[in-house]
Amino acid sequence: MSLNPHTGLPKGWKIKISKTHNQEYYYNPSTSESIWTPPEGTDKDALDLYLSKNLHKPKKVAARHILVKHRDSRRPSSWKEQNITRTKEEAVELIKGYKAQIESGEASFEEIASEHSDCSSHSKNGDLGYFGPGEMQPSFEKAAFGLQVGELSDVVESDSGIHLIERTG
Repeated sequence: MSLNPHTGLPKGWKIKISKTHNQEYYYNPSTSESIWTPPEGTDKDALDLYLSKNLHKPKKVAARHILVKHRDSRRPSSWKEQNITRTKEEAVELIKGYKAQIESGEASFEEIASEHSDCSSHSKNGDLGYFGPGEMQPSFEKAAFGLQVGELSDVVESDSGIHLIERTG
């Protein structure tokens, strides 16, 4: 069984906070299962350390991203390309392909970000550092704050283009 090295949870499980009880619970989006106790196979020491640092209740998060702009992006140009002409659908497919490469181990997030991201953060392997509420575009912020450390987002759309986000802190 593969574990998230940061949370100690089996892959696919997330820590959520109950709005009713203001308490952690565990949720698996692929099965829609939610439970109050850590799922079977959890590394309890890693989970306790993660929870003790309040990483599941961040006031700020650190993330890196890969941005693929398209012709309808706010500024359809980048360090790589003066005039971006790809469609939004083509940008989504590129991001999905990059995510598949990262998840399969074919390439690292850093490699893809430095070579292919249309953001100037490509020079820092996509690293955006720490940011808090209101500092990023709403869709980007919502996705980044919804991730756990080490987790990759699905496709995220913003005015800037199409993103793949990894929460790093």
